[in-house]
Amino acid sequence: MKTYTDTGKKDTRSGFGAGLTELGRKNPNVVALCADLVGSLKMQDFIDENPERFFQVGIAEANMMGMAAGLTIGGKIPFAGTFANFATGRVYDQIRQSIAYSGKNVKICASHSGVTLGEDGATHQILEDIGLMKMLPGMTVINTCDFNQTKAATLAIAEHDGPVYLRFGRPKVANFTAEDQKFEIGKAVQLYEGEDVTIIATGHLVWEAIQAAQKLSEKGISADVINIHTIKPLDAKAIIKSVKKTGCVVTAEEHNFLGGLGE
Repeated sequence: MKTYTDTGKKDTRSGFGAGLTELGRKNPNVVALCADLVGSLKMQDFIDENPERFFQVGIAEANMMGMAAGLTIGGKIPFAGTFANFATGRVYDQIRQSIAYSGKNVKICASHSGVTLGEDGATHQILEDIGLMKMLPGMTVINTCDFNQTKAATLAIAEHDGPVYLRFGRPKVANFTAEDQKFEIGKAVQLYEGEDVTIIATGHLVWEAIQAAQKLSEKGISADVINIHTIKPLDAKAIIKSVKKTGCVVTAEEHNFLGGLGE
């Protein structure tokens, strides 16, 4: 059975910060906006290198989404960062009208998703954001599993034409995917091949799915494990192929079943 190695726990939000900094060096059209959470979104390195391409909006998330939409008209690629709760539920109307239905090339980058942000409390935890975003027309929804994949996804969405919701988190989690990986939007990643059960996971729960598969293997149960980093567009082909083989499927996500991967 293939072994996946935790090379050292890192927070996925730092993967976003690293990717954004690299984009700042590569693409002069990339700009960044933040709603008073620069430290939490790990945007400081980008700001230090590109102060003229950063906009501190303050605690005005709705304004930030409108500004981001406007910046695309001039050919800029705006990365708008805040906590997932404030990046979706608080500003849903602005995203719906100014970004999704208008087809604007805005990258909504959301940290502190799910419940693993813990100490920030219930007002900051959200388990509905994937559902809110995936219902919007033209919106791509990505939920990464570790530091390396988050960095790779950040780089990839800059090349994608259209609105994107990129979801990541606060806690330090296992960093196990390849540092030099190529991130393909909408393409599932097969981690294990099995015959008895399909485990489909997204985000922080991918590492847990790997651990589960290893324990099942000790009991003589082989599992197909699939990393669904892109919720929309969903790689239905990979899922159907696996479930036809195993006849049994389990989903794992840090989100409500309703509107999430499980749905």
